[in-house]
Parts: sequence; structure tokens; C-alpha cells
Amino acid sequence: MRPARILLALLALGAAGAASAAGAGYPLQEANTDVGSLESLQRGARNFVNYCLGCHSAQYMRYSQLADDLALTEDDLRENLMFTGARVYDPMLSSMPGEQARLWFGNAPPDLSLIVRSRGRDYVYTFLKSFYEDPSRPTGADNAVLPQTAMPDVLAGLQGAQAPRYESAPGADGKPVQHLVGLDLVKPGEMSAKEFDAFVRDTVAFLEYVAEPAKAKRKALGVWVVLFLLMFTAFAWFLYKEYWKDVK
Repeated sequence: MRPARILLALLALGAAGAASAAGAGYPLQEANTDVGSLESLQRGARNFVNYCLGCHSAQYMRYSQLADDLALTEDDLRENLMFTGARVYDPMLSSMPGEQARLWFGNAPPDLSLIVRSRGRDYVYTFLKSFYEDPSRPTGADNAVLPQTAMPDVLAGLQGAQAPRYESAPGADGKPVQHLVGLDLVKPGEMSAKEFDAFVRDTVAFLEYVAEPAKAKRKALGVWVVLFLLMFTAFAWFLYKEYWKDVK
């Protein structure tokens, strides 16, 4: 297990509105998450604890609920997911003091409990994949989805380094303006592109689950409801035929 790191400072609070507007034209990729997959959610929980929880909290999720929903034992929790000195019934809170976070990053990293519900899973998925090298930024990196983000590219070791690709287009005054249209991998990371996509997808799936824990149960229950309705329809049809078989 890796030591806990930062994952998402998705909102640079001082300039979030302007930054979001600036990145609004960058196309989002489909996350294609599956909150019904226990394996995906378990891997996502591992990713969140190792790369997020050092700075970000998920204050609406308790370790005990995590164990119940993801088929984990208390020993699994303590061995693989609990590294902040928390108890089993405690919420998933970051160990980083808020004042220190503001000192280091300018703003305290936001709680991620509802980030997928507020931003959308495709946004979070694309955001995590869209860092690129930018020496002009304090962290040495920027993000195509959220320009001027305060978050450093903490997943660069896994994904590798990316460089921006621009195209010129006429601006409002007729002069050419550079637009960011894509990112190119210039230095490979520890994971292949396919492996990194799966890593981010599992992480986003976990955040999607945290934002609405009942969603997976609701989907599973929905299958049984549909099956019941189909069976009931079949029985009703045969009963109808039986009652009316002598009526011509």
C-alpha cells in the first residue's frame, strides 16, 4: 500500500468560477463506471485511501458502512483501509489540519463526499486524466478541465507526463487565438494507458458510491422488481385466458 497522498483539489476556491468557465470547452470522456461491481468499488476504496485521504475527507461515509456495503471484514478495514487512527464507526476524515492545508495550497482541500453528484462522474474522470506540464504554474502542472487548479499532478507517476496540444482559431477581434484541443503523453508512467484508465474509473466509481450509497442497492433491487413484474404479467395473462376460455 502506498502512503496516503492528495487526489482531488477539484475546487480552487478563490478562482473556481473563472477557471470552470475557462475549461468548459474541453470535451469530457465517458467514465463508464459500474457501482454494482464490488471488485471495482473495493479497488476504488483502496485508491481513495492511498491517494486521497491524506488531504481529502469523505465525511458522510463511515468505515463501518463501507465494510457492510463492500463485503469487507473489520480485519480487511484495519489492514488495508484504516491508516489515520480512526475507529471502525468513525467517518472517513482526513488527518490534514485545515490551517496547514490553507498554508500549503491556498485553500483547504474540499470534502469529496458529494463531488460526483455536484460535478458529474464524467467530469471527475476526465479531470483526473487531464493534467499536463506547465512550468508557469506553482505546482508545475495545470489541468485542461479546470485551468489554474491548485491541485498538483499527484498521479503523474502512474499516468506519466503530458504536454498540451493547441490549435489556432480566429478570436472575436479576428486575431488568432490558441485553443487547447488535446494532451499528448511525452513521458510514460508506471501504468499503461489502459491500466491508468481502469485505475481512475475505479476511483470515480468509489466516489460515485460515496455520493449515493443506496444507488448500487437500488439497481440490484430493480432487477428483481422487473423480474417480479414480468412473472406477475405472465400469471395474469394465463389467469385471464383460463377465465375466458369458454367465452367465444
